[in-house]
Amino acid sequence: MDMLQSADFWIGLVKIIWINIILSGDNAVVIALAARALPPEQQRKAIFFGSGAAVVLRIILTVVAAKLLELSFLQIVGGALLLWIGVQLLGDEDGEEGEGGEHGSLATAIRTILIADVVMSLDNVIAVAAAAKGNNTLLIIGLAISIPLVIFGSTLMIKLMERFPIIVMLGAALIGWVGGETIVSDTALKEIAAANPWLHYVAAATGAAFVVAVGKALQRYGKSG
Repeated sequence: MDMLQSADFWIGLVKIIWINIILSGDNAVVIALAARALPPEQQRKAIFFGSGAAVVLRIILTVVAAKLLELSFLQIVGGALLLWIGVQLLGDEDGEEGEGGEHGSLATAIRTILIADVVMSLDNVIAVAAAAKGNNTLLIIGLAISIPLVIFGSTLMIKLMERFPIIVMLGAALIGWVGGETIVSDTALKEIAAANPWLHYVAAATGAAFVVAVGKALQRYGKSG
């Protein structure tokens, strides 16, 4: 029996790690976008503290996610937050100057990472909770192991963004896409979405287009201002 329980534990752990590898791509993009304008030392701090705190919040969120997803309008609010974050990340091309500005930017980057991760993880954590099967130890270990995966992914994304600026726009569009998906997935819109399956893709594409259009407009306004 102990052998079976041990096998179940390790199988569950592998499942949680694999789920996090698959689902951490968009989170890595958010972290990279939020940290890219900071100096290298500040980038490392934002990635480390942002990723670590996001995983802790995800552990807490996993326990209550099923109940949260039943609340009407919660995902609409969360999706709107993601659209706002995407616009801000694309619109704010230049970081603030000066020592005080750097510290403010670091705090802002970490706050952005946490808000975006919580919203984007609302439905993802259901899969993690299912793999853990109520084993909180397994849940904590599995999510803790995902920290270096997110950190590595974020660091790689920053390097790619520095080399290929188009990735910044694509990353912001991804956040908008997830924001549109989140809004249309709300409990209040469940019947409408079920009757119109195409609405999911229209909402996602609209979210992506909105973030890119408004973010680019803010860029032009900032350069002309």
